[in-house]
Amino acid sequence: MERITKMVSERPVVIFSKSTCCMSHTIKTLLSEFGVNPAVHELDEIPRGREIEQALSRLGCSPTVPTLYIAGDLIGGANQVMSLHLNRSLIPMLKKAGALWL
Repeated sequence: MERITKMVSERPVVIFSKSTCCMSHTIKTLLSEFGVNPAVHELDEIPRGREIEQALSRLGCSPTVPTLYIAGDLIGGANQVMSLHLNRSLIPMLKKAGALWL
């Protein structure tokens, strides 16, 4: 979990993803369309990705991908992200984190 803490502290927006996951693709596309440039960690393509996935599971992320962090805070998976977007909370969070300027 220390590794996750370090990874999410390096950028305002971090996504843990798998290259083959359609929901991960959806969240990455949504953020990209807002103009956000998140750090994306494809767990099926990076060394020790399986260990990171297990740590995300221990943190309560289920399913483990996609998992979004904003400003170092665990936001959650696709359902949580879409809920925030639909209730108009996601963009203010991204602005506050310095990931979005418009």
